[in-house]
Amino acid sequence: DSNAWALLERSDISPADFDRLFAEESHALGHRIPGADVLALLAGDVRPEMVRALDHVIASGFRTACLTNNVVSTSPDPTPRQREVAAIMAKFDYVVESSKVGCRKPEPRFYEIACKLLEVSPTQCVFLDDLGINLKPAAAMGMRTIKVGDPSLALRELSDHIGLDFHH
Repeated sequence: DSNAWALLERSDISPADFDRLFAEESHALGHRIPGADVLALLAGDVRPEMVRALDHVIASGFRTACLTNNVVSTSPDPTPRQREVAAIMAKFDYVVESSKVGCRKPEPRFYEIACKLLEVSPTQCVFLDDLGINLKPAAAMGMRTIKVGDPSLALRELSDHIGLDFHH
C-alpha cells in the first residue's frame, strides 16, 4: 500500500515522481526499470464477451459499478483504445477510480465507496476481478466474488449467482 505503484494509483504522487520512485524500488530489487517504461505498457485487452455480458446485466436491471485502479492520464488526445474503454466505462452506473477517490483495490474503503454509491450492502454484490488479491477483501465484506481468467468460466459462475443466461 505504500510503494510507488500504490502511491500513483491514489494520485499521491505525480507520474514524474512515479518514474523516479519505481526506478529506485526496482533497482533495490536488482533491476532498474524507469516508471515511465511501465506506464507505457498499461493496456489490457478489451474482452468483447465481457462487454456483451455487461450489456445484458444492465438491460436486466442490475445496478453496476466499475472499480478501477487507475492513474491520471497525461496524454492530451485519447487513443482509439482509450476511447473504446471510455465508452465501456460510460455504461456503468458508477465508476470508482483510485486516482480520484484516494484509495485503491484491495483497500476495503474502496469497496465501501462503491457500495455506498450503489446503495447496496456487500452481501447484495457480486464482484468480478482478474486478481485474487482484489477479491479477498470483497469476500471478507460478504460479497460473492468471481476470479476472471477464462471469460466463459467467469460468466458461467456469474450466471449461477444472478440467474442470467450469457450464452445467447
